[in-house]
Amino acid sequence: MDDGSTISPKASVEGFLNKLNVRLLGQLHSGPAAARNYGARHAIGNFLAFTDDDCAPSPSWLQTLAAGFDSFPDCALGGRTINGVPNNLYSTTSQLVIDYLYTHYNPNRQRATFLTSNNLALPAERFHALGGFDAAWKCAAGEDRELCDRWVSHGYRMVYVPEAVVEHFHTLTWRTFFRQHFNYGRGAFYFRRAFARRRQGPIRLERPSFYLAAIRYPFSQRQANKALAVAALIIGAQVASAAGFFWERANEIDAE
Repeated sequence: MDDGSTISPKASVEGFLNKLNVRLLGQLHSGPAAARNYGARHAIGNFLAFTDDDCAPSPSWLQTLAAGFDSFPDCALGGRTINGVPNNLYSTTSQLVIDYLYTHYNPNRQRATFLTSNNLALPAERFHALGGFDAAWKCAAGEDRELCDRWVSHGYRMVYVPEAVVEHFHTLTWRTFFRQHFNYGRGAFYFRRAFARRRQGPIRLERPSFYLAAIRYPFSQRQANKALAVAALIIGAQVASAAGFFWERANEIDAE
């Protein structure tokens, strides 16, 4: 699915035409949620699998997900994503943040509550019945959390399948790292607002212990030579996310 990229993936896709039943779709740049929905509408089969253009699924990725659906045919399945640029401290930190969220939100793998869209598979019928990703949100942040919450709120299950591995090659600098987490904060506001509306309550944040545990997390992950630097970057990520959250909230207030 090409969402209005400046470099067409046509040449890459053509290399698989004789090996796979693959079709390249394209649309004007409308954001990742709309692009995934567009691709899903044209997909064939009972299940949908999503990854991103900077990711490399393992050779057994689809087979592992298919085996998971043998046991959990009506569930959403999410695999494990690993950092493909381990020498980049910013990329390492961003992946550790996601790892921490998986640890926090998915203590029971068969009752997961958060799966990222770069390593996600779902029954097509249920995905379409829910309306897919919320295409009104055009930023690459928060749309997967919102879909997961909507999925669970309908009584559907999500299962974490760590054997389904995707490698993520997202090289970051301080500037792009800050922008990424600023957008995560914007997405967090969008998600928290949707979460609150679904439950007819106020917008709530996590407790302070959640954010403190995230800072301590690198020290428990055999990152002794990097833990202090990563923890400092996680603090920076939290500041950037908070800025994005309240920036998005202020924009909504101004629009009312």
